Amino acid sequence: MHAGEAYVAQALRVGVAGYLLKDAADDELAIAIKAVARGDVYLSPQISKQLVERLARAADTELDPLAGLTSRQREILQLVAEGNSSKQVAAKLGISVKTVEAHRGQIMERLGVHDVTGLVRFAIRAGLISPDA
Repeated sequence: MHAGEAYVAQALRVGVAGYLLKDAADDELAIAIKAVARGDVYLSPQISKQLVERLARAADTELDPLAGLTSRQREILQLVAEGNSSKQVAAKLGISVKTVEAHRGQIMERLGVHDVTGLVRFAIRAGLISPDA
């Protein structure tokens, strides 16, 4: 979510009923006022499109928590969650330790996880590994 989307989301959470971009046409302002007067929420079409796309991405992630990861990142996540060190993962995949660590950092950032323990918990919840692994 970029800053503009975050601002609109925050505005909606606190009860804002309409949001127009500053370059909106005069007739759009009239439409927005009528919509808000009816009790509806009005968002400029560009804002609506961005929010719908974000909701769709979020829904995909809820259905498949691994959706935001590449196949290589999934592979590395699984190997790390199974207890392999970066050096072991690198050897198994034929890549450098730095590449493994870069992927692991990207995985953690995408998943909002801050340590290897969190990666293991995520991998178990996502069904990537079993709790017995």
